[in-house]
Amino acid sequence: MLQRFKNEDEGFTLIELLVVILIIGILAAIALPSFLGQQKKAQDSSAKSDARNAVSQVESCYADSQDYTKCTSGSTPDVLAGSGITAVVTAPAGGGYSIVATSKSTNTFTITRNPDGTTTRSCNPVVSGGGCPSNKLW
Repeated sequence: MLQRFKNEDEGFTLIELLVVILIIGILAAIALPSFLGQQKKAQDSSAKSDARNAVSQVESCYADSQDYTKCTSGSTPDVLAGSGITAVVTAPAGGGYSIVATSKSTNTFTITRNPDGTTTRSCNPVVSGGGCPSNKLW
């Protein structure tokens, strides 16, 4: 029995190993762009969430001061501090504001409150494949 194992030459050929490596490479080439697209979507979702949270903070600040100009990221350090979001007052006399959030994928998301009380959301897609749809509304 031991003699039989010594005389037999069995195993994988070089061609078989190359085919397996080629198949693994093709699968990796298909999966990697899909993974990177999901990463961009997650980064964009985080920026959208930060912008929505900033709206709550600005509205809370407005409830205390009755003035949106006192609720920007530059005027009060506790509002939007450390979030990477800027709040810009669009019409100080009329009472509107604009919140712009930039994701790590460099897409920008804007929530604007108009003086008449309506709110609009828009995005500026710098990088495709993220969470900024083609119609630029979110």
